[in-house]
Amino acid sequence: MILLLIRALWSVVRGADSPAEGLEHWKATVRAKFPSVPQLSTTNLAQWIASTNSPRPVLLDARERKEFDLSHLPGARHVDPDAKPAEVDRLLAGHPGPVVVYCSVGWRSSAMAERLMAAGRTNVSNLEGSIFAWANESRPLEADGKPAQKVHPYNKTFGALLAPERRAKP
Repeated sequence: MILLLIRALWSVVRGADSPAEGLEHWKATVRAKFPSVPQLSTTNLAQWIASTNSPRPVLLDARERKEFDLSHLPGARHVDPDAKPAEVDRLLAGHPGPVVVYCSVGWRSSAMAERLMAAGRTNVSNLEGSIFAWANESRPLEADGKPAQKVHPYNKTFGALLAPERRAKP
């Protein structure tokens, strides 16, 4: 796992030609590390949220609180990235429906989804590319119930995966 993470970080450090190219590498890395976790595209999530024909998913933001507070997907709930499945169940308050977890690029959220699935929760998926992909596509963000434009970069290296106009100062 450590070697995979180091290789992925090196690909970002050596410089992808664009944030999207670097993010595509991370999507592939997350899929390889978490093959049992269903990946949901940002396009499919946006269509799902806009649809009135299916139950809306609960969106769980598995980033640190300071990342969430700066911006998150509209209506998302914060969950500690290291939360145990029982803690997440309390947060969901018995909601048996679909859950979509996201973080910065999908690593922490896929790990969370994997833990939830191992604990027996069904209908869980990871937002592929997570909030970085969502923001790079100029999709809506919020903070304190108001529109937001910037995303917490996690750190300088990962921040390079965000479009410059969407990247907050670390």
